[in-house]
Amino acid sequence: QVQLAESGGGLVQAGGSLRLSCAAPGSTGYSVAWFRQAPGKEREFVCAIKASGGTTYYADSVKGRFTISRDRAASTIYMQMNSLKSEDTAVYYCAAGRPITSTIRTSGAYYYWGQGTQVTVSS
Repeated sequence: QVQLAESGGGLVQAGGSLRLSCAAPGSTGYSVAWFRQAPGKEREFVCAIKASGGTTYYADSVKGRFTISRDRAASTIYMQMNSLKSEDTAVYYCAAGRPITSTIRTSGAYYYWGQGTQVTVSS
């Protein structure tokens, strides 16, 4: 059983930065991803990091602005978000699972989910 807890969300101006954390005890051996869901929209993939921590994946919309990383000792996954835009406003969720490469961007490939943290970017 993997329990996930996100933190670090908040209100930030466009162009600013935030770092989200996902406390994930028991997540060793699992890939972890961040998804987001804006009001009236479907949940979408943001980024992911493989269980080994050596391979990362990003949605085109955040590539070059967001960075996912993993602190194994702390069982925590981070997502540094820079150059935030109003369209980044959403509830952000972390998720853990064992997807194969072709499904790493698919929400259905993840077994465990956190409760989410709100990120609001004001323009």
